[in-house]
Parts: sequence; C-alpha cells; structure tokens
Amino acid sequence: MRFEDNWESATLVAIRDLTPGIREFTLRPDRYACAPYPLGSHVKTGVLVEGQPDVRSYSLVGEADPAGYRIAVRLAEDSRGGSRYLWSLKPGARLQVTSPTSLLQVDWQRQHYCLVAGGIGITPLVGAAQALLRKTPNVSLHYAVRSREDAAYAEELSDVLGERVVLYPANEGRRLDLAQLFASLPSDAAVLFCGPMRMLETARSAWAESGRASTDLSYETFGSSGRFAAEPFRVRLSGSGEEIDVPRDRSMLDVLNAAGHEIMADCRRGECGVCAVDVVAVDGELDHRDVFFSEHQKQESRKLCACVSRAHGVVTIDTLERADAI
Repeated sequence: MRFEDNWESATLVAIRDLTPGIREFTLRPDRYACAPYPLGSHVKTGVLVEGQPDVRSYSLVGEADPAGYRIAVRLAEDSRGGSRYLWSLKPGARLQVTSPTSLLQVDWQRQHYCLVAGGIGITPLVGAAQALLRKTPNVSLHYAVRSREDAAYAEELSDVLGERVVLYPANEGRRLDLAQLFASLPSDAAVLFCGPMRMLETARSAWAESGRASTDLSYETFGSSGRFAAEPFRVRLSGSGEEIDVPRDRSMLDVLNAAGHEIMADCRRGECGVCAVDVVAVDGELDHRDVFFSEHQKQESRKLCACVSRAHGVVTIDTLERADAI
C-alpha cells in the first residue's frame, strides 16, 4: 500500500548549465496549465538507475513559469544514480513527473524573513524570495557555497534582493556564522533554511540556543546528505531473520520494496515520516538523514526513515509484517 501520486508524462524542453556541477532542467507536462503552486513545492521525477525505474524528488525553482517546471540537479558522484540519469538526457526526452506538493510551513504574518541556503539548497529559496518580497521588503538571503563559481542563481537572486544577498564562499575564507546571524535578527523574524544535513544540525542547534521559538525556523534538506559517505550495508528483518543487502546507490526503502516488503512512503525526502520503520538493533552505526525526527529521537535510534537514512554495518528492523496477517 502506498500513497497515490498524480503522475503525468512530460517533455524535457530546455537544459541550462548553472555551474560546472549544477544543471537546470525545464520539464513541461503534457497538460501543463502554469498554475501557481505552494511555497517550497517539489515534484517527483521518474528516472532509470542501472536500467531499472526509480523515483527522485526535486525542489521547484522559482514560481510558476510558462515554460514548465524548473528543477536544478547537482551531478553527485556519490549519489544513487538519479542525477547521472538526468544529466544524460537531451531536450525532447520524455519522462514522468508528479504534480507539485509542499510540506513547508510559512507564517505569512511576519514582517521579517531570513533565507539561509547551503549549496544546492538554494533551489526552493528562489521562489520563496520572490513570493515573500510581495509581502514585505524585509527579506534577506545568506548563501554558503564552496566558491562563487558554485553559487547557482546568485545573479538572479541579486536582481531580486540586491545587497540583501550575502554570499559566503568557503574558498575565500568566508564562513557563515549561524549563531551570530540569528542573534542579529529582529525578534519577529522567521527563517527558512535549506542545506545539507550537517549545516541543518548546526542551524537547529544555534536557533534553539538563541531562545527563539522552534516554529519560527522552517527547513528543507536533501536526502543524499548525511554525516558519512554512502556505503553498502545490510538490513535484517527481526521477524524472519532475512537479511537484505542495500547497495551504496540504492535506498533501504527501494530495496525492501523490491524484495516484496511493502513499506509505505510519500515524500521520499526524509520529511514526512511515513516510511519510518522500527529499529530493533544496530551492529555498527546509523546515519539519520531525515528532518522528520528530532535530535533526541535520532540519538535514541528507535526508528529511522527508510527513504533516506542509512547505516554502517547491520541494522535489524521490524517492518510490522506478520505471517498470520490477512
């Protein structure tokens, strides 16, 4: 049993290289209506990984565009293969996409908004900047990148926000001090964050230490980012003792479903918690890559999100399947 997605055939109508490692793809569904979509929306895209169909989720860039859905994909050598597939496509290619959905909660009553991005995490914040500026002029963006060359959409955002875009190129020795940034914000400011897991952990910690309400920090992340590099690991099912190998380039969710163990899933981004499974034992270490569970829950390691989280060694889980279930 799985949640239903509204899939539709689409055409890849345009490709644009934003940086040496980030490429923008414009996907136009066959029945595209250019309808507005919620802030922080993403679409799921059908891909082929080693010849097998799979699904990836990508944030939409900017607001509704007459040309189609814009997504930006970083070519990641340590990814599960989705980025390599998309980068192999040429304009005119046909693929499947879903309608946009969003899990991001934004308080539209605020007068000050601070956007914080790390690397490819800039993608959902382009549309956020455009939308929020219609509400208030008090919108700033702090953007951490490896180098100016890697700063996708920096020029587009500068046209919108002007000097309120602040770049932090690591190769120039510029470091984004989140604690200092949060301390400088007005008391009623809301923060929207998107970046890698380690940066998110730092942001959540700095936000908590600032004494601000947790609900004033909204965030997304990308599931390929973890504390450790992806490597193969093994999943043991507590009921049957069956052991299943999870390759470096596949998720636990995909492998379990392929083996006939139906694990429910929705976002596939580590945000909704639908695919969470019970952890019985760990022979090694877990690498929680979700944003659904709190830091305390991750330390307890009683559950993990099968769509993005991984392990080093062997993790024993309970899928709640029962042999006598009807």
